[in-house]
Amino acid sequence: MKSIDKEGSRLVIKSWCDELEKQALTQAINLSNHPCTFHHIALMPDCHVGYGMPIGGVVALKDAVIPNAVGVDIGCGVRAVQTDCPVEAIEGRQIAGIFHLLKDAIPVGFQHHKTPQEWDGFHQAPTDIPVIDREVGSARKQLGTLGGGNHFIEIQGGDDGLVWLMIHSGSRNFGYKIAKEYNRQAQALCTRRQAPIPPFKGEDGLAFLPIGEQIADDYIRSMNFALEFARANRAAMMKVFEEIVAGELGASALERIDIHHNYAQLEHHFGEDVWVHRKGATPAYKGELGVIPGSMGTASYIVRGLGNLESFQSCSHGAGRKMGRGEFSRTHTVEECNREMEGIFFRGWGKGRKGKPDLSEAPSAYKDIDAVMAAQADLVEPAVSLQPLGVMKG
Repeated sequence: MKSIDKEGSRLVIKSWCDELEKQALTQAINLSNHPCTFHHIALMPDCHVGYGMPIGGVVALKDAVIPNAVGVDIGCGVRAVQTDCPVEAIEGRQIAGIFHLLKDAIPVGFQHHKTPQEWDGFHQAPTDIPVIDREVGSARKQLGTLGGGNHFIEIQGGDDGLVWLMIHSGSRNFGYKIAKEYNRQAQALCTRRQAPIPPFKGEDGLAFLPIGEQIADDYIRSMNFALEFARANRAAMMKVFEEIVAGELGASALERIDIHHNYAQLEHHFGEDVWVHRKGATPAYKGELGVIPGSMGTASYIVRGLGNLESFQSCSHGAGRKMGRGEFSRTHTVEECNREMEGIFFRGWGKGRKGKPDLSEAPSAYKDIDAVMAAQADLVEPAVSLQPLGVMKG
């Protein structure tokens, strides 16, 4: 970790990122000059530029929440399941068969279920909040769907000798609608009150909601419900995944881990109760298990947190992009990307703009996961290393 004390920066920036983008640093400096940020800004080793706040950033706020510091995919996270199936017992044809069944069972990309899905949580939805009332109906068809982008379903082989299942997804369009609505309301509120926030607005803004006011209470209740929905979404997909794997391999689950990496919650740090915002950052409380996925062709890790206070007890949420989606697809070929996926079952590359292959999720679009893990040796310790055997992307 290195401390960055730039001229014009109110708070110190503590970075575990070896190659910090200029734009991400600018965003971190903006955060340091925000009137509500506290103590220091923390940047994880997978840090890269995001909307308003870097992805892979952790910030603590006194008496305020920033919707853009949580992000548009509220509750995005990972669910990992250790099975009792030995790695050597699974064959390539079985992996292909499992993904064939998954393709028909779990909607991906912009697809939703055709009928509403059951979840007890819908009965506790805070429908007194307008955005929840508007969107909860469509959320019923989004439950148990993967989404697109970097969301994935993987079968992995662990260095513990067992097969693991992993799903990366979040709150889908439901969470997006909540995030956009409250960023809009926060921007309007800060504009009316002439709040001294950094100059960027809209998607790149850092407009905040004061704790204790109804608008902040409504956002926190909405965010917390979206977190529950995101966890239920992953659980619904994993239930299908486990049932298919049980049918094809006769395997059962031994352990389940589920973590969010886009959220805010009240925690105690450096003598104060503060709202810690993790945007593309995983909690790493001392002794607790977490999940850090790599890219679709590289290792993922089950980790144990070390509780490092300097990172607000956080770590990376993945490898982190090193090149934008459009730029990567323009500058790389299908042949290059196929070589990176040799030995791993996947169904090929989807279509991007103008019908050209979308290569933006290829392994080399991301940072080296092993370098990322080495950079955060003081934040987490690896418990299990997982190698991808097959992957399905949105």
